[in-house]
Amino acid sequence: MFRRIAALVSLSGILALQAGSPERTVAGNTITSKRDPKIQIQLPGSVQYVGADRWELYDVADCELHAFVEAEANKNVQRLYWIQFEGYLPTRPALKYTYDSPQHGTIGGLDFYVDTWVRSMDAATRPGSDREHIQKLIGLKGYTMPAGMMYVRLVHLLDEQKRRELMIVYGEDLAATGLTAAELSAGGSAFSRWPGIAQALVERAKQRIVLEQGAGP
Repeated sequence: MFRRIAALVSLSGILALQAGSPERTVAGNTITSKRDPKIQIQLPGSVQYVGADRWELYDVADCELHAFVEAEANKNVQRLYWIQFEGYLPTRPALKYTYDSPQHGTIGGLDFYVDTWVRSMDAATRPGSDREHIQKLIGLKGYTMPAGMMYVRLVHLLDEQKRRELMIVYGEDLAATGLTAAELSAGGSAFSRWPGIAQALVERAKQRIVLEQGAGP
C-alpha cells in the first residue's frame, strides 16, 4: 500500500513538473506550436533566442512566453520579439479577454488587435506580471535594455469565447528616432509625431514576423 501511495505521489510530481514546462518548441528562429493555435512563427535569422517561461499568471491564466532579441556585440538590445501563448484556467470559467483596440492587422491570415506605446527603461513593472518574467529572462542572459523602447502588441483571440490568445509583442530601441519615451508620450513635446512613427513600427513588425497556420508535425 505504501509503495502504491509513493508511486502515485511521484507520478503527481512528474505531472506537475510537466504542466509547468513550456509546450512549444524552438529551432533557431522558429517557434512551433502544436495547439492553441497550431502554428509556426518564424522570425528574422538574426535573432538570438533568450529562453522561455511558463507559469500561472496571477493564478488566473496559463501563460507561456518565449523571448528573442536582436542585439549588438555588447548585448545591448536593439529589437525584442516576445511571443506569448495564454489561456484562462478552467477554474476561472467566467473570465474572458476584453481587448477593444479599434486598430486591427492581419498576419498569416489571422486577425490581430493592434496597440502601440513607448516605455522608458526605468518605468515601473508590476510584480508577477508577464513583463517582469520576460525582463528576468533577458537579464539572466546578460542582455541590457535601452533607455527607451517603442512597442507594438499584436493579439489574436482563438475562439468566440475569448478565453485563449496568441500575443506577439515587437519592440525597437527608440534611439533611432532621436526622441525619448517622455517626448513621444501623451503631453510630450513630440507626441504629434507618434502616430506616424507607430504606424511605421507596425509595418516593420508585420514584415519581420511570418506565421504559417497548421504547420509542423
